[in-house]
Amino acid sequence: MSRLRFLTLPALVLFIAGSMCLYTVDETQQVIVTQFGEYKRTIREPGLQWKLPVVEAVLRFPQRILASDASPAKYLTLDKKRVAIDHLTRWRIADPLIFFKTVRDEAGARARIDDIVFSDLRRELASHPFAKIISEQREPIMETVTANAAEKTKQFGIEVLDVRIKRADLPEEVQASVFARMQAEREREAKRYRSEGEEEAAKIRATSDKERTIILAKAYEESQKMRGEGDALSTRAYAEAYEPNAEFYGFVRRLEAYRTIMGGAKSTVVLSTGSDLFRFLESAGR
Repeated sequence: MSRLRFLTLPALVLFIAGSMCLYTVDETQQVIVTQFGEYKRTIREPGLQWKLPVVEAVLRFPQRILASDASPAKYLTLDKKRVAIDHLTRWRIADPLIFFKTVRDEAGARARIDDIVFSDLRRELASHPFAKIISEQREPIMETVTANAAEKTKQFGIEVLDVRIKRADLPEEVQASVFARMQAEREREAKRYRSEGEEEAAKIRATSDKERTIILAKAYEESQKMRGEGDALSTRAYAEAYEPNAEFYGFVRRLEAYRTIMGGAKSTVVLSTGSDLFRFLESAGR
């Protein structure tokens, strides 16, 4: 029992000494080693590392890409419109020593980055109209802001990789008026389209009525012409049929006239007894 206690004590001492002298660097980390507060070295390679116990201290910093999601802010565009911009900045720690000396930690870094990006965004947005900001100029503006922010953050050991606008809207206090104006414009456009449509419909109806009248007139003319030709043929046929006995033809036509005039039961005809109409009746009476 005493021998086991004798072997365990040195092992425990070695374990404590090893834990104070050795440390691991994760692949997502980078560290700087200081000795009594003075910088000694920077380690970016992952693996097992050593340090002097008590004398040296290890400060760890993330090596992965970080993001700074700032709160939305209001900006003024070139055409004097206020716009609410919500942006996102992606960055990483390029020099952990300068980073530690200037901003100390991620919270301090985000505060500096947001101040710089806000300033650059304000300057860039003030030189472009609102319509261009939300359309074709959006990408060039972001590239310019990213380049300017990356240059300014070098002094903090930070490398800005990208700045992106997540959302660009008008402030809530002016959205209602803008939507009302948009609605009025759309209604005005709709009325213009309707009036143009009604005008075009009136033209089409007028053209159709004109063509209809012309077609009916031509059809009536053609029918009258055909009717006249038919009457002429009929008259010619009658003439040819009754030409050998004209007196008989006159008698038949007079009988047809009698039937037409006196055919109705309620018909009343007052004529002179010497009328030529009753010439054949008088002859019949004799």
